[in-house]
Amino acid sequence: MTLPALYEIATIYRAEAEQLADLDLPAEVIADTLESMAGDLEVKAQNVVFAARNMETLAVAIKDAESKMAARRKALEARAESLRAYVLNCMQLAGVEKITSPWFTLAQRQNPPRVVIDATDLIPEEFMRTVPTPPPEPDKTAILAAAKSGAEVPGTHIERGVRLDIR
Repeated sequence: MTLPALYEIATIYRAEAEQLADLDLPAEVIADTLESMAGDLEVKAQNVVFAARNMETLAVAIKDAESKMAARRKALEARAESLRAYVLNCMQLAGVEKITSPWFTLAQRQNPPRVVIDATDLIPEEFMRTVPTPPPEPDKTAILAAAKSGAEVPGTHIERGVRLDIR
């Protein structure tokens, strides 16, 4: 037997509880009726949490696989770069400018010029960039501390949410 969706069970449970509260019934009857309905709610809630836990476990496994794949990719990239540098070094050592094969051509080429900074403090101001400072942003920790001590901070309000605690 398939149970209805959790939100449907919760809606039915709340409606029944409100109806029972309006009736003039003994407390034991109300408690028994709500307890029998709570069983479906508890079973469905447990099943939904089991599904959520499975998804969380799968997400952790995927994250672990991603980090292993990234490490493997970086190692392969570094190894490929090392092999390219090895070939270039051997060509320079042998004085060979170009190697032609049916699959590709290897050639020594000059890189475009690049700037190397030796001492930043010796560079004239006209060649320095100024990075704009970031705009100020609210300090939520300080605002919360002020609110807890009774102060009112204009433009803010304190909210307290609810979370599901699974132990």
